[in-house]
Amino acid sequence: MKKLLISAAITIAFFFSIAASAAPPNVEEALADRVLGDPDAPVTIIEYSSLTCPHCRHFHLEILPEIKKNYIDTGKVKLIYRDFPFDQLGLLATVMTRCAPAERYFGFLDVLFQQQGSWSRSKDPMGDLSRIGKLGGLNPSDFEACLKNQALVDGLVQKRLDGQKKFDVNATPTFIIDGDHKIVGSQPYEDFDKILSKRVK
Repeated sequence: MKKLLISAAITIAFFFSIAASAAPPNVEEALADRVLGDPDAPVTIIEYSSLTCPHCRHFHLEILPEIKKNYIDTGKVKLIYRDFPFDQLGLLATVMTRCAPAERYFGFLDVLFQQQGSWSRSKDPMGDLSRIGKLGGLNPSDFEACLKNQALVDGLVQKRLDGQKKFDVNATPTFIIDGDHKIVGSQPYEDFDKILSKRVK
């Protein structure tokens, strides 16, 4: 737990230290896939996840760092993150991350997963999300404008429906490896390693 808290503090401090206000992306840019790693990496993991999902939080804090170290940072694997919000609050948080500049997307994910127990159970979750966004360089007025952008909200909902239709996604997190192998739930690192080690050269 102590190690996790220290890691969270470092990530949050770094995230906030580089933050500066920037214009939000347009709808097309906001809905584009967010890729962690080399876009040309030979193996692809598609992750369907919800920001209010505890199992998704566990994956991002406990499992993903190992996958990142051994496969993503080495250029062997890329991870495409696709939002799959299960509730209204998850959708609101998703809108906030998509409203931020693409280069800050995964920084927002890290902070939101690390602080999930706080903002997702807050009596004023919108206020907490707005404060997180502001510290990350997202103007509250831009966040509010994004929430009112029906094309963005509809696009996010459609992407969830696309995941359900194409890959039969009905739980989070769900992972699709190279389009033909599915892992459901925050499974141990060894389960991912077993599949990935056979697909990378």
